[in-house]
Formats: sequence, C-alpha cells, structure tokens
Amino acid sequence: MLFNLIKAQNLHIVLFSLFLSISLVAQQRKEVSGVVIDETNETIPFVTVGVVNKTIGTASTEDGEFSFYITQQELQDTLYVSSLGFDTYKIKIQDFLAKKNRKIVLIENVVSLNELVLLSPNDYVENAIKNLRKNTLSKTHVKEILYRRAASEEGKAKFFVENFIKLRDRGPANWMGTIQITEARKSADYRYWKHTQWRHSINNMIEVNPLTPNDSEHAVNLKKFDWKKIESSSYEGEDVLILEGANPKKKWEKIILYVGIDSYNIYRIERGPTLYIYKKHKSGKVHLSYFKNEWSYPKNMIPQEYLNTPAETLSYRIEAFVLNVETDKKKSRIDEYGIDKDMGSLDLPYHPEFWQALSSPPDTKFFKKNKSELEGLYGVPLEKQYELVNK
Repeated sequence: MLFNLIKAQNLHIVLFSLFLSISLVAQQRKEVSGVVIDETNETIPFVTVGVVNKTIGTASTEDGEFSFYITQQELQDTLYVSSLGFDTYKIKIQDFLAKKNRKIVLIENVVSLNELVLLSPNDYVENAIKNLRKNTLSKTHVKEILYRRAASEEGKAKFFVENFIKLRDRGPANWMGTIQITEARKSADYRYWKHTQWRHSINNMIEVNPLTPNDSEHAVNLKKFDWKKIESSSYEGEDVLILEGANPKKKWEKIILYVGIDSYNIYRIERGPTLYIYKKHKSGKVHLSYFKNEWSYPKNMIPQEYLNTPAETLSYRIEAFVLNVETDKKKSRIDEYGIDKDMGSLDLPYHPEFWQALSSPPDTKFFKKNKSELEGLYGVPLEKQYELVNK
C-alpha cells in the first residue's frame, strides 16, 4: 500500500514537472507573423522569411502571409525577407515585433541586362546543371516537411491528409533519401472511390522535379530542350535570368527556370501546374522551400466498376512546406517509415497537441479551398472531422 502511494506521488511529480517544462517552453516561444506587400499594396507570394545565419524561417503563402516561432534568444537577431525581383529587407526581430502594423513593403529591383555580356540561354541551363551539386545543399541533411494532399472528385475536395515528414536528403542532384512520417492526420473520406496510392505521395515531389535523376515517366533531359530568355529578375543582389524551355519531342511541354547569372543557382522551377521554390541556406547553398502540384488520375487506370461515376474525375492537389533543415550529422538519423504506404493509410497515433504547437504557415489558399469544400459537403468542421476520424 505504502509502495503504491509513493509510486503514485512520484508519478504526479513527473507529470507536474513535464507540464511545467512544456509550459515554460510555450512561454519562451514567440510568434513572428506578418504580411509581405509591394509598393502598390499587392501581396507577394512565396517570399523567403527567416533569421539571418540560422535555419529558422518559412515561405510566405500565396496571400503573402507568414508565421513562424522563435525563442527569447532570437529577439536580438535579424529578420530578413527576400524575394525574386525585390531588394532584400532586414530588421531586428525585436523591433519588428514592436511594430503595430506588421506589413513589410518590398521595393522592386528593376533589372536591365546588357545582352552582350550574357551567355546563351542553353549555356546557362547547362552550367546550372553542371553546378547543381555544388550550389545546392548536397551533404546529408534532414528536411522537416509539412506535406498536404487533397483528393478531389467533380472538382471538390473529398479527402484531405496532412503528414509531418522527416526526409534525410542530399538535394535535387541525388535521388530521394530516407523518409520517416512522424505525425499524420486526415479528414473524413467522402470520395465515391476510396482509392489508395501504392506508395507515399512525396514520391511525386521528387519525380516531377526536372533536376532529379530518375527513370520515371516525368524524367527529362533539360540539355536537349530549346531555351530562350523571357524576362530578367534579381534575388538577394544577384541578377537572375528567367528561361523558358520547350521539349522538342513534346511541343506542349514547357519548363521555366530562374537561374542566377553569376552563381548559376536555380531559384525557382515552373512545370505546368508544378512549382518549386528554393531559398538560400545559411551556408549560402540553396534548398527546397516550397512545392505544389496538381494532377488528374488517368481514366484508363480506373477500375471498370467505377466508370461513369464521380471516380472518373479523381484528381490530387499537393502542397508542401519545408519548415526546417537540420545539417547536424548527430541529428540526421531517422527511422524509415511510410514510403511504401498511401499517406492516408498510415498507422500512426493522432496527437492534436502536436498540430496545435506546430510552427506551420498561415492558412494558404490551398488549405482554405480544401477546408471550405470539405466542410461544405455535410457541414462538419474540419477540426471535428480530425477529432472523429483520427485515433
């Protein structure tokens, strides 16, 4: 009896200490949030926002909004805001948090390049590919990714999944490394056809990237494209060429690259509905910051019993934010889980407190659209769906 009493008291002490430590951590965290606009008061999407010389930061949403957390230790550090075509903005974090109006106005950087000093567009692409391993974060590191997928039928989201992923990676010059899905949550599944993919959707993010070596149907040889300059821009003081490439074998296929004139860094890739945004790491090398894509499921792969039903309109919408990059080798070990499973079928416990504490971006247009469509089906709030569906 006495033993059980002591054991219970010790348990209460442990739980109290744990609660106290969590509370202290929560009190130390401060949210840095705001919106990025240009001189005409238009919001600027996919802007790099972060802390100078640290990996803390995020990318702004399509509405120009951003949000991330810092500790007391970063209050004296410098916040930087950087976007293609604009001068970099810097301010002490403490001063930014003291502002009543947290709108950041970026000044457009007008670029006028002398064509005589430029290489040919094809040469820039070849140099970018040649220097890809040198210019990107290619040593083993771990990306912490918020990965979202919505499955839609008849143009409306019917199933929504979020995964928090740790990806041990070596950059776009190499094939995908090891992934570990550590947290997952999903909505109710309102699809007519509850289709499951045979592997995790993050494979799409890797395979569709024209820089990544792979043998999938999406693989292309960029050196054989016909390239032309369509515009000029700038990024963090470097002039940037915007190059459009056309596939000579598939006239409809075009890819747009944003390539630094001096560094040959690739800062942005557009491939149809696919978008990749890269930002600079504190080491000066670039790494993936944001990804989105949308694609329709091939009708010839739909089972016969689902033909002439809403299943024929099945499509997937994807969005991913890289929330953090860990380069410390001691912290780069992960336990592989989930790569061979549909991201909506993972056997993971649901931790609502994790999602509440996650330093995720403000609600994006992508998230708002899917949330609205899911809630409009039967009037059940998305948070309630999470509560009922996940265990």
